[in-house]
Amino acid sequence: MSTFLVKGAGVAGLAMAHELVRRGFSVEVIEKAGAAGLGASHFAGGMLAPYCEREAAEEIVLTLGLGAAGWWEEAVPGEVRRRGTLVVAQPRDLPDLVRFAARTTGHVWIDRKGVTYLEPALAGRFEKALFFEQEAHLDPRRALARLAGRLRERGVVFHFGGHEPQDRRFAGVLDCTGPAAIPRLSGMRGVRGEMLYLETADVTLSRPIRMLHPRHPIYIVPRDDHRFMVGATMIEAEDDGPITARSLMEFLNAAYTLHPAFGEARVVETGTGIRPAFANNIPQVIETEEGLAIAGMHRHGFLLAPAMAVRAADILLARHSRLKG
Repeated sequence: MSTFLVKGAGVAGLAMAHELVRRGFSVEVIEKAGAAGLGASHFAGGMLAPYCEREAAEEIVLTLGLGAAGWWEEAVPGEVRRRGTLVVAQPRDLPDLVRFAARTTGHVWIDRKGVTYLEPALAGRFEKALFFEQEAHLDPRRALARLAGRLRERGVVFHFGGHEPQDRRFAGVLDCTGPAAIPRLSGMRGVRGEMLYLETADVTLSRPIRMLHPRHPIYIVPRDDHRFMVGATMIEAEDDGPITARSLMEFLNAAYTLHPAFGEARVVETGTGIRPAFANNIPQVIETEEGLAIAGMHRHGFLLAPAMAVRAADILLARHSRLKG
């Protein structure tokens, strides 16, 4: 059985390993961190929202992302929540909501009663909203931990701490190292993202809420244990230092605007991550001297990693079949 080495155990690397195992290959994964799912994946929102992402991205993001929820349901059963996405705006920002609707599909307009029906906690707070019923979300940390566990059960060997297996011959190497690959791959840059976690039992949400704002639109994604992930900035910088005061204030102000009870929430975590991206912000499968690389995931890691992994695995399977033939 041919064995492939996957470098990186973030969302792209684990998705790649899953697709290779599905095709009957043996897989080993090397990761410089001490566990799977760290790095930028650790700070992701986990929104499987191809229609919403189309508002600021190319059509291919929608096309490639439509199958993401189904892929994750198969890979980690029970983790995907198909509850849609709600997009709201304050009265002064309603023109932004109209523009958002014009740039997207897959939504319906709902009124105040519709908002209350979907999210009782937001009753009376928004006159109009967009509901993207076909979208979904998951908890990235739970999903990647479960995926790594399932891969181990299927024989995938993990090497943590960055120690590459010695004196081993692999059929190919898959570079899924995310921002670590920026110096090696031409045309890729880093984009800084920031986020925080709030904890309060006074707000209950069932689905991701995107609140539009002329300067910094934000999203709030419900997690278990009364926690909410709030994010995320997109700053053209490769600085992965602590969250800035400006971003922290804007996140907290937006959360408070969505619901005043967030004003009493506890800030239980902040985080930053560097997202690798090409000029058009579209990921690519790239030929390398060792094999292939999945690179440039930008802000679409959980949405587009499945499609990129399928594409890369299909290329390797075709090569393998030709060599055997």
